[in-house]
Amino acid sequence: MSRGLFNWTAEEVVRFLRDHNFTPHHSRGSHMYYVGHAAGSFRMVCVPFHGSRAIKPRTLKGIISQSGISKDVWLD
Repeated sequence: MSRGLFNWTAEEVVRFLRDHNFTPHHSRGSHMYYVGHAAGSFRMVCVPFHGSRAIKPRTLKGIISQSGISKDVWLD
């Protein structure tokens, strides 16, 4: 059973972004910013780190949108 947009932690999101050639750029408080190229353009993605808590689905949708990587790739 697929977890869909639920139960993603910040560490899992970062692992996914690094696997798709995003690199850390800077941090500001508890938010890390990653940069990379996707969909033919430069992208910057903000990932909130709040312990080991799961990222809320609406926040994950924003991260997916910022990354430019299709939702199907994220959820496979």
